[in-house]
Amino acid sequence: MTAAPVTGIEQFTEVHDRYFAVIYRYVASRLGAQAAEDVAAETFLVAFDRRSTFDAARGDLRSWLFGIATNLVSRHRRKEARHYRALSRLDPREAAEGHESRVVASVTVARLGKALARLSAGERDVLLLVALGELGYAEVAAALGISPGTVGSRLTRARKKLTPVLAQEAFDE
Repeated sequence: MTAAPVTGIEQFTEVHDRYFAVIYRYVASRLGAQAAEDVAAETFLVAFDRRSTFDAARGDLRSWLFGIATNLVSRHRRKEARHYRALSRLDPREAAEGHESRVVASVTVARLGKALARLSAGERDVLLLVALGELGYAEVAAALGISPGTVGSRLTRARKKLTPVLAQEAFDE
């Protein structure tokens, strides 16, 4: 989008059409598909209500939307934590259905869910905005209202905490 303020409903419809799918995927991966539709829709309602406050000098429209979505996800943080704890409790035998790759995927998801639940909220936000939202450091900084240096340090801490989980996966293969 251009740096011009989004004022008209037609312009906002264009914003929605352009970014809804990526916001939905980000939220779904944080909260699950059931909550994603509502939270993604709420993201655009909030954005529309606050459209006059969008400041292109502070970041692009995509980053602003991810910031709104992340704030809404934080309201659902308990649900997100439950989601990761549930993933960590998956029994690979239940998901197997006779296919080895499903067992491996189930074990991987369980371990990753447990590791993500151990991250601080800030670390998890940064990691998932980079990994799932495909945002760069500057975009994450703009989305969360933090400095790019803070993004880097949070991402480094998150990666260090996840490294043992990922190393165990590589060892198990």
